[in-house]
Amino acid sequence: MKYGLALHTSSPALGLAISSSAEDVRCQTWDLGRETSNYLHPYLRDFLSPQTWQDLGWIAVANGPGGFTGTRLGVVTARTLGQQLDLPVFAISSLAAIAWQSHQIGSIAISMPAQRGEVFAAVYNLNIETQALTTILPETVFSAADWDAQLAQIDPTHHHVIPQSANLTDTVVGVLTLGRMGYDRGDRPHWSTALPFYGQHPVINSSIGK
Repeated sequence: MKYGLALHTSSPALGLAISSSAEDVRCQTWDLGRETSNYLHPYLRDFLSPQTWQDLGWIAVANGPGGFTGTRLGVVTARTLGQQLDLPVFAISSLAAIAWQSHQIGSIAISMPAQRGEVFAAVYNLNIETQALTTILPETVFSAADWDAQLAQIDPTHHHVIPQSANLTDTVVGVLTLGRMGYDRGDRPHWSTALPFYGQHPVINSSIGK
């Protein structure tokens, strides 16, 4: 039985989760702040036990939006593990993980503050019966006015979820679950396709790993 490992470092904390099935999930979070870069690797090593690196079949990582340094740290770590262990790496939107763990059925609009008064936002549809989260509008940076206009155009019965905390790592189980759904569908994304989403120019995104 192969395990899936999820990492979430896109906010001022560290979240890790591991599972061999939807019913067998182990997770833990640590409020490390700026010390995440110093403690990620030893915490990850200790958390993995009693499993070993050879027990892993795939990796999922929150690829933002979120903090620049934290997001980059998580994605680089996941890519490195994927490359060294020859494993697929699923890059999961932080907003998609929030949508999944919101347990709201139907259209779900997720938004969170970005810089300069802008908003990170996306819209999803959650179907509990089919266990599917469909992206209606992918994560995008909006001005406040443009986001309000987008909200006015979607299903009027939608749920609008705004995280009440800057700590998003509690949704690491959502990252794990969405990764497992992709793995169970037969998706095997190459580690090199896992890129961070900063909400900035794509040149910055494509520079990772170079």
